Amino acid sequence: MALTETENGLSGGEEGESDVIVNTCVLGGFSESSETRALLSSLPEVHGAAATSESTTQRFLVIMNRYQEQPHLLDPHLEWMMDILLDFVRSEQSPPSLVHMSFRFLYIICKVRGHKIFLQLLPHEVADVQPVLDLLSRQDPKDSETWETRYMLLLWLSMTCLIPFDLSRLDGNLESDGSKPREPIMDRILEIAKSYLVVSDTPRDAASVLVSKFMTRPDVKQKRLGDFLDWSLTTISQTNVQSMRDIMVLDGALQSLAKLFKHGKRNDLLQYAPTILQCLEKKHLFESSQAMLRKLGVKLIQRLGLTFLKPRLASWRYQRGSRSLAANLSMSQPTTATDAVTPEAETQEQEEDYDIPEEVETVIEYLLVGLKDKETIVRWSAAKGIGRVTGRLPKELADDVVESVMDCFSFQETDNAWHGGCLALAELGRRGLLLPSRLPDVVPLIIKSLTYEEKRGACSVGSNVRDAACYVCWSFARAYEPKELEPFVSQIASALLITAVFDRNVNCRRAASAAFQENVGRQGTFPHGIDILTAADYYAVGNLNNCYLNISVYIASFPEYTKAIIDHLVVMKINHWDGVIRELATKALHNMTPQAPDYMATTVLPQLLPVAVGMDLHGRHGAILACAEITHALYKLGVQTNRGFGGELMRPAVCGLIEKLSLSKMPFKNDSSLIFLLFLQFAVVSALSALCEEYYQVQPGQADSQMQDVLVSQYIEGLKSPQMLTRCGSALALGCLPQFMIHNKLKQVGLKCVYIFNPEGNFTEARRDAVTAISQVCVKAGVCAQGSPDSVVCSENVAEVYGTLLESINDFTTDSRGDVGAWVREAAMTSLMDVTTLVAASAPDILSPDIVKCLMCCLAQQAAEKIDRYRAHAGKILLCLLHSTEPAIPHIPHKEELLAIFPTTTSLNWNAPSQAFQYITQLLGLPQYQYHTLLGVTVSVGGITESTVHFSSQSLFDYLKGIQSNSAALTQFGDTLLRIFKDNLRNDRVSIPFLKMLNQMLANSCFEIFTTQENHQFCVDLLTLCKEFKNFYPFNKYTNNILYRVLFPSFCGLIQFPGEVRKKVLSQLLILLCHSFPLRKTTASEMYEMLLTYDDVVDPEVLDDVMTLLSDTNWLVVPLVAVIKQSVIVTFIHCVCEMLSVSGRMILTQSGQSCHLVSV
Repeated sequence: MALTETENGLSGGEEGESDVIVNTCVLGGFSESSETRALLSSLPEVHGAAATSESTTQRFLVIMNRYQEQPHLLDPHLEWMMDILLDFVRSEQSPPSLVHMSFRFLYIICKVRGHKIFLQLLPHEVADVQPVLDLLSRQDPKDSETWETRYMLLLWLSMTCLIPFDLSRLDGNLESDGSKPREPIMDRILEIAKSYLVVSDTPRDAASVLVSKFMTRPDVKQKRLGDFLDWSLTTISQTNVQSMRDIMVLDGALQSLAKLFKHGKRNDLLQYAPTILQCLEKKHLFESSQAMLRKLGVKLIQRLGLTFLKPRLASWRYQRGSRSLAANLSMSQPTTATDAVTPEAETQEQEEDYDIPEEVETVIEYLLVGLKDKETIVRWSAAKGIGRVTGRLPKELADDVVESVMDCFSFQETDNAWHGGCLALAELGRRGLLLPSRLPDVVPLIIKSLTYEEKRGACSVGSNVRDAACYVCWSFARAYEPKELEPFVSQIASALLITAVFDRNVNCRRAASAAFQENVGRQGTFPHGIDILTAADYYAVGNLNNCYLNISVYIASFPEYTKAIIDHLVVMKINHWDGVIRELATKALHNMTPQAPDYMATTVLPQLLPVAVGMDLHGRHGAILACAEITHALYKLGVQTNRGFGGELMRPAVCGLIEKLSLSKMPFKNDSSLIFLLFLQFAVVSALSALCEEYYQVQPGQADSQMQDVLVSQYIEGLKSPQMLTRCGSALALGCLPQFMIHNKLKQVGLKCVYIFNPEGNFTEARRDAVTAISQVCVKAGVCAQGSPDSVVCSENVAEVYGTLLESINDFTTDSRGDVGAWVREAAMTSLMDVTTLVAASAPDILSPDIVKCLMCCLAQQAAEKIDRYRAHAGKILLCLLHSTEPAIPHIPHKEELLAIFPTTTSLNWNAPSQAFQYITQLLGLPQYQYHTLLGVTVSVGGITESTVHFSSQSLFDYLKGIQSNSAALTQFGDTLLRIFKDNLRNDRVSIPFLKMLNQMLANSCFEIFTTQENHQFCVDLLTLCKEFKNFYPFNKYTNNILYRVLFPSFCGLIQFPGEVRKKVLSQLLILLCHSFPLRKTTASEMYEMLLTYDDVVDPEVLDDVMTLLSDTNWLVVPLVAVIKQSVIVTFIHCVCEMLSVSGRMILTQSGQSCHLVSV
């Protein structure tokens, strides 16, 4: 029984979940400093060429992106990088392309380090204001190639706006030479900011930063703040949220207002806040389909709420420790009490009482709505807003906010509301705004959130809720003293551990593990915390199998967690919608039974039995499996005191129950219900052997004859069923019968599986299972040379067994799923190894040389095939039989030569074509293996997988190169080649790859030795077979494609052989040149290339004329045109015949659709 991680074959229930530990990229410093300096210095040389500038930019991006996780490492180098790039920008000799490229590099640096840090390094002298403003004014906002320039200039301008002088002092004389007054700098900057707030690209974000810096200047806010806010409100009210253009405009306006209210002073903005709030209410941003607009609406509304409230730090908040390190250290001394952490013990509030504006209620209402938004970014922004606003409210009103947040945890709410509520509670707790008096109400909600899951269709939602609940537990560990959380330690610890080991989502498991670790470290009250953390750390919980089968069992060994973990599995996991989770849960219950056997027997099993006969399919499946696992576990401890809907799911569960009941020796002998259950199809296999061993022996080793006849007859009839699963299940069941059940039934049980091979091309899976069953039956029956053929494998039936298995190894059935015959071949190879090893060990005399030869040759063919998996399987079995010494396999042909090729020390990766084919092609030199090996190599060389084709053809040509000087060896190879072609002339699986391989051989002059003799028999026979192949296919679109891909190159390659072969090849090509189907152009092109390659075919005096006729003639004559047009081609063919010295004439058919070449 599979109960451990290493024995378990389950996938873990999570697609794509990996056990690989990802190493965090930890860098020690900016190691590419020299290369970066060289790249920046090379910009004047590379900016002009598109290729060099792009490669330089890409290299710089690669360098910078390495520091996305640790951007602070760039801080010591930011200044010199900026100086180099700004020198290019300020230089009057710099062309526009260099300026734009410099700004692009500045943007890349800014993106990695963040604009808040990068802004501080930009020059902000008075002398920079006018040049930056002028350069920005010259930019084209619609140029999509230079948006990085505009982005950086806006950021730079926002930095220069911080100069501590009135901007009017920079205007000078506003009268221009043309008596037209110049625009003040203040107005120019404002206009630029407005214009870029409404663009659709990234500079819009920089424009909002400019507004937040510029509009908060003392001189600007006095003169322009009101006008800008009026413009913003007008822009917001006039936009249409259905228009993409207006969405971009609205985005810019909302961004600028949010940043302005974030950085501006409350006294300056308070008078405008009610008007802006009313405008937002009318706009109904929360009804927009754009998540970014809803997020910006939440950000702006929370900033408005903070503006309505006076900035203060609530003295009623809960505080753990102090911001002072010295104070914290002093509080850790035994003589010091911790009264300071209790808000009620502190002095009363000192701030003056004041009325809370009515608008604050509207703000909080919008933030609470934002907690339920469908997008995470909106909910997260709303949660932070709840925390910020609540921190400025009086205690009573803040408690009302907490109460409203807790309303999100209703089962009438969606998972979005639960997620938003968790985020809000975490923010409130982290800021000390969730008082300990509220913990009895909040903790149960968090416990529910840790296991929240809502099924939708074929999956479920709620992983984000569980992840956020872990964040709440993490924040509570940092926010509260141990004595505040002590009443809830048991609940929180159990819930976190349950999530850490049983959650289906790996991120939730890791979040729970991190939260548990934080609580263990900061609270110190979690039972067995350190011990559990060593087993359930961040990386260990990454493997779901390990969590269910090992870690959970270890945690359950601590009494504080045992019942909580078992109850969670029984209530939540055995009826889970994911079948993998249900199966893992039942195996976990099996492993936990030793921890609480009495609880399992008296509480869990009675709780499972009603579920096992309930209406829920998943519940029935899980409950039956759980009953089976627990029953078997109780037995091992030594405690001795269906058909219909969902049948495919329930049958394995019921059979699992039968198996476990049998292993538990339950008193069900002669129970008729078990006899009925034995006829369940397919899934019975796992339970059958255990059932027969326990209930159907009259005495040890002797079967109940009545049940033996019933079972064997039933399963043999099942082999003839028209149902696939019935055939498969019957075959597997026969293979699983114990030895005493097949005694005196070997002819029926083992060899009757031949029935399964009757249908042609059907029941592939059934044939695979039958092949496996044959070997299982033979192994159980045993071998005796002179034994009875009805009881053992003997000299009378061994040939029949091998005949069936060797026939199976040549199953190349294909259907819409591909080469499904490979399943049968794989099973046949495995079965042949098992049977051969058995026979060689017990009665090697009955292994005839012919059987062993066929076996080894078939394995050699499979080891040269094109599919990596099955080639590797065949190769491993071939070497296993070759190297076997106990027992040694007799009569292996060329065994000494094989051991020289494959010594016992060989370490060969058969999956890799680069390794496999250089060994397997050496078998071509062994006469008895040559045919089968070349047959397999043919399919590989003519395949479509690039690596297989490359290495197989390379190894084949290396072998042929080695026998070029050996005429006898090459002739023998040619004869084998012709035999393969002749045997498979009408088998597309071989003939098409054969012609592809032949084309490569001819192109590489592999038969050059035959060109020295006219009309060599190999060449004549090969041409004859090619003509037969051509005549076999009727002409249509499919066969035309075959002719184009494989036959034309073969004919053209045969032209290298002199004598009558060459003339016949030319005749065939001339016939194709006048064919009715549109093959003429292709034929002419192939002939043209042929004459370029083999220029000795035609008399040099007429070669140019032939080449001209082939290249200049219009061969795309429609077949159904008038006969007169066809006659033009016929006349031309006669000319070509004369030039090529081919005697013959073309005769046009009566219909004018085709021509024939007739000798004269």
